[in-house]
Amino acid sequence: MQFLSIFHEINGDLKVVEKELEKYVLTQEPELTLAAGHLLKAGGKRIRPAFALLAGKFYRYDYEKILPLAVALEIIHMASLVHDDVVDASMTRRGHPTVKAKWGNRVSLHAGDYLSAVALKLISQYQDKRVLKVLSRVTVEMCRGEIQQISASFDAEQNLRDYLYRIKRKTALLISASCELGAVVTEAPEKIVRALTRYGYHVGMAFQITDDILDMISDEKVLGKPIGGDLRQGIITLPVIYALKHSQEKEHLRELVTKQVKSQEEVQEIIRLIKDSGAIKYSFDMANIYLNKAKKELNRLPDVKTKKTFKKLTSFIGERSF
Repeated sequence: MQFLSIFHEINGDLKVVEKELEKYVLTQEPELTLAAGHLLKAGGKRIRPAFALLAGKFYRYDYEKILPLAVALEIIHMASLVHDDVVDASMTRRGHPTVKAKWGNRVSLHAGDYLSAVALKLISQYQDKRVLKVLSRVTVEMCRGEIQQISASFDAEQNLRDYLYRIKRKTALLISASCELGAVVTEAPEKIVRALTRYGYHVGMAFQITDDILDMISDEKVLGKPIGGDLRQGIITLPVIYALKHSQEKEHLRELVTKQVKSQEEVQEIIRLIKDSGAIKYSFDMANIYLNKAKKELNRLPDVKTKKTFKKLTSFIGERSF
């Protein structure tokens, strides 16, 4: 399944979102424009604005009403990526050098802050206070999730609850908000808003779980970054948590996972132990639990064309390789 083909009904609208993003990364400071523009050119799935646009299709779709929200959602995501790359010392993303790699930490932090301010300016256009309230809360939670991840680096004592709470904050809440607010700005009935909010949450959880699996099993050229990046940074993901409990060599695995500087051979050894433990299948099964919950929420929504698009998107998230 081709990712972009899923969005055929909103492809034209997504192109306008892309043009708006280009407009909003322009500043009077050349270096800041280059840094923000570099991140934009690196591409991305634009999944958050896509969710917002699609959610708006369940009621009185008004593209002009949703546009500022769709752009703001992607800019919030972009800002989080810039800040994450500074914290994680990441030098590549999607196969391209990061802003940090090209301009250093100071410019990266200012670029992230600038993007956050642009998003705030965009959402201030809405009279409905729910838009600002939801995105403010989500942004705070995203920051808390990142801090939680930093403080738990190389900590092999993390459990499933810790992990799920972290990915909820880091990923699921913004995707959930994208679906929720896409419906809110079209003034959809609360019944539709609630179902889309829950759908987005479950899809967001599955999206991050599959992301964490792909960090270990994907082709580096397809993924756009070296595999095992989370392991090098000490990020304890679901496959690691499972393997630490069920591997036949759990003590050896624990020793490797908690080692702060790992060789390429050690990273490969960790991945082998994780695969041998059955952790990959377990993690995919967990992602599918969330995807099945998402599908149940779709059943609560009106039978419009977009419902089929959401079903295809849900399936893609469980099958994707990047």
